Amino acid sequence: MFDYSDVAIKLVVGFIFMTVLINFTGKGNLAPTSAIDQVQNYVLGGIIGGVIYNSSITLIQFVIVLLIWSLLILVMRYLKIHVHPVGKFIDGGPITVIRNGHLLVHNCLKANLSAKEIDFKLRTAGVYQIDDVKRAIVEQNGSLTILRQGDGSIRYPIIVDGQIDADVLELMNHDEDWLMQQLKQHGVNNIRDVYMAKYKNHQFEITRYDEA
Repeated sequence: MFDYSDVAIKLVVGFIFMTVLINFTGKGNLAPTSAIDQVQNYVLGGIIGGVIYNSSITLIQFVIVLLIWSLLILVMRYLKIHVHPVGKFIDGGPITVIRNGHLLVHNCLKANLSAKEIDFKLRTAGVYQIDDVKRAIVEQNGSLTILRQGDGSIRYPIIVDGQIDADVLELMNHDEDWLMQQLKQHGVNNIRDVYMAKYKNHQFEITRYDEA
């Protein structure tokens, strides 16, 4: 027999878990920018939706499953921030698909974008000639950032969460030795002390953890 009270209790518990997890892990999953945000939403919704109508799963079992999933999300978020290879695996990084009016086919395939999809994204952005594009970059959330000829330059953080982003250094045609020399000139001896660092107009914008 269908028990409305059991469903109601599970809905309330599921709602509380979703609210607490969203507030505890940040509001990024409300506007997902990475794979882990999407997965968190999908799986959590699937767990709650698949359990509330199944009377054979007790409330205790339901709570245990939610706790396991919440713990997994928190661990993955910690590793993403503090272990650079894990972060790159989960979030990926920006991929340049057009440089100086030239379509980089290898990078398009690396980003799993077909020619039709690239053309659609360019037309959506009001670009009809690839020659007009100085640089087009596929962001980690799948969106396309377009820099037209004559525009300024796109600048990404070189250091995020105490980790060097090697892809950004490569885009800038610099290496880690150059970066370390620049940081020392700004009184930074340990990269792990840096929350975020950007390089814009030949100047560094450095934010340290101790500035919070």
